[in-house]
Amino acid sequence: MKKLFLTLFLTVITTAVLQAQQISVVTPGGETSLYRTLPEAIKGAAPGSVIYLPGGGFSIPDSVKIKKKLTIIGIGHKPVNGNVDGTTIISGNLRFNEGSSGSAVMGCYITGNISIGEDNTSVNDILIKFCNVNYVKVYNNKSLGTVVTQNYIRTAVNSTTNTGTQYASVEITNNIISYIYDLDGCAISNNIFTSVYSKDYSQPIYRVNNSVITGNICLKGLTYANSVNSISGNMLFTNTNTSLDANYINMIGVDPNIVFENYNNGKVDPSSDFHFKEAYKQYENQVGIYAGTGFNDQQLAPVPYIVNKKVDEQTDAQGKLNVKIRVKAGQ
Repeated sequence: MKKLFLTLFLTVITTAVLQAQQISVVTPGGETSLYRTLPEAIKGAAPGSVIYLPGGGFSIPDSVKIKKKLTIIGIGHKPVNGNVDGTTIISGNLRFNEGSSGSAVMGCYITGNISIGEDNTSVNDILIKFCNVNYVKVYNNKSLGTVVTQNYIRTAVNSTTNTGTQYASVEITNNIISYIYDLDGCAISNNIFTSVYSKDYSQPIYRVNNSVITGNICLKGLTYANSVNSISGNMLFTNTNTSLDANYINMIGVDPNIVFENYNNGKVDPSSDFHFKEAYKQYENQVGIYAGTGFNDQQLAPVPYIVNKKVDEQTDAQGKLNVKIRVKAGQ
């Protein structure tokens, strides 16, 4: 996968630099087109294409709905990521509707939400990874296979249904996230839940049913559910509903500031550092974002990014423009 991305990337990188960081769209057959705006790239991309977003800001209005399989890859959202072109910021919402099954978004800061199946159709197998996003909303229980992994989710993952209580199933793993609610049949593991659903219910996992909930760190509360969940091995900092988890790791009353490298008041923010301090290091492979499949601190998609570039201001005597670019692949 990395070798494929590297080959495709290097075929378009020089052109992209010379064209003022335009958006590169690579078809499944390897053909490359350049666009100036994200809506134009989405409209012009063939199904199955990869949209490469360079550093900078890209706006998308709510009128744009993704209705074909696309992979959207930015260069990362963390202010310090080793990329000389900075970060990729999408202003607005990404809306995956009918026809977009199999799509993915990676390496982007999204000011708004990611919506899946809001047209009440089946939109399956959406991957959200290495992003910083406000909400992830799955709108119906016909949309299956959504995977949300290794992200900063500033508010929540939830199922916002259009018709009744059709709670959706989502795999939610290794995220730093405020809370989740209204979900069914989920795999929820190795997340850090920093907040609660509301002051009235005070639970970070609210109205989540028939799910496996394990290896998470809950800084406040645990769960309120209408149906049976399998709950085990979570680290709890408050005593709300500890009876639900017979094998919980007891941190009740312990100050998180002495547990984590930079607790940062539990903010869902790249400046927070949820590595365990030395005295608690034995838990790092058991619970939280660094256990299980792990967490990419750099938040870089597995594609090359620019660590150094130099473009001469004018051509040489032979009419050639000297371009030097050094790239490094994300992990």
